Parts: sequence; C-alpha cells; structure tokens
Amino acid sequence: MSYNVAVDGPAGAGKSTIAKAVAKELNLIYVDTGAMYRAIALYMLRQGVDLTDRDQIIEMCPKAHVTIRYENGVQVVFLNGENVNAFLRTEEVGEAASVISPIPQVRKNMVELQKSLAAESDCIMDGRDIGTCVLPDAQLKIYLTASSQVRAKRRYDELMARGEISDLEKIKEDIEERDYRDMHRETSPLAQAEDAVVVDTSDMTVEEVIGRIIGLCKDRA
Repeated sequence: MSYNVAVDGPAGAGKSTIAKAVAKELNLIYVDTGAMYRAIALYMLRQGVDLTDRDQIIEMCPKAHVTIRYENGVQVVFLNGENVNAFLRTEEVGEAASVISPIPQVRKNMVELQKSLAAESDCIMDGRDIGTCVLPDAQLKIYLTASSQVRAKRRYDELMARGEISDLEKIKEDIEERDYRDMHRETSPLAQAEDAVVVDTSDMTVEEVIGRIIGLCKDRA
C-alpha cells in the first residue's frame, strides 16, 4: 500500500510551496491538483468560453485532455499534449479554475486521475478536498491555513517580485471571494477533514512549516 499525505487549505496558504519541499525531503511524489484544474481553466480561457455558462463549460470539457508526467521529480502538466506549466500561475487562470472546479463533470475526471496517481506512488497531494474526498484514507492529513490578510500579502509580494504592479486590498478581496466559493460549492467543498492536523502558518516561516510537516510525516510513517 502506498504512503499518502493529503494537504488541504484555502488559496494562498502555501500548500504548493510546502508540499514540494516536503516531497523533496522525504522522496515523495508531489501531486499539485490545483495545477490540473488550472489546466482545464486555461483551455476554457483560450477557447473564449463564457465562464458563467455552465452548459458551455460542460460541453467543452471533454475536449481538454489533461495528463501528468514527472520530469526530474517535477510534475509537468500537459494540456492536449502541450506542456502548460508556464501558463498556470496567473491570477486570471486561478480565478477561472475556482469557477469551473466545482462542476461535477470537471471534478470526476480529475479525481479519478488523482486517485490513480496516489495508488501507484508514495505521494503528497495538495488541494481543496484531498483529505475529505480524493484520499480519505491517507495516512496523514494536513489542513494548512493562514489569515486572509497574510495570504494576500504573500501573494502581493510574489507578484511585485515578478514586476507585476498589484493592489493589496483587491488581492485580499479576491482571496476572500475564492474562499467563500470553495467552501460553499455544491460538490466537494473545501473543508477540514475530521482527522486532519491544523497548521496555521500566519506567524510561521516557510522553514518552520516545512519542519513541522516533515515531523508529522515521520510520526505517521
């Protein structure tokens, strides 16, 4: 049986950064489920799909083929055969992913792929519903969170470092709106699994969070 770690939490909590570091330290496969949904969102944006038109999204969904490969231990997301890693981290794609990810037809295909990846390999997987839906039997479940203000400032700093001028208050509003959508969606809402360990990173450094989760992984191994 494979060893699985589920990491859930709201947008901007640092799930991807932390999970990647833990995966490298413990020689686990890192599965970024958010990137998979972002690939579907990227396809919809490229095709000019109206994101308020649920029927159109459902109609177009079968045309977006998402696959995962690992190159030098790094997850590479392919959309219809194209490596799209470089296009997945924009605010526009993130917002679009939050809109389309609750749609059952979108989630069904992604969850099946995620479950198969976890069954085949020792992995750490992050997302919104990993511990509650995708990997309910994971040996360790983490709920990673931070205040919306802290999450917004982290995102603001990240964008500014890339030379993108941003509005901190607007980022905070967007994060809170995304939180609400994720927590209140009909299908697989963001929720803390009953047996998850809560790690609030608001007042922790990245190194402290990584150390905390590595310690929990070793305790549950």
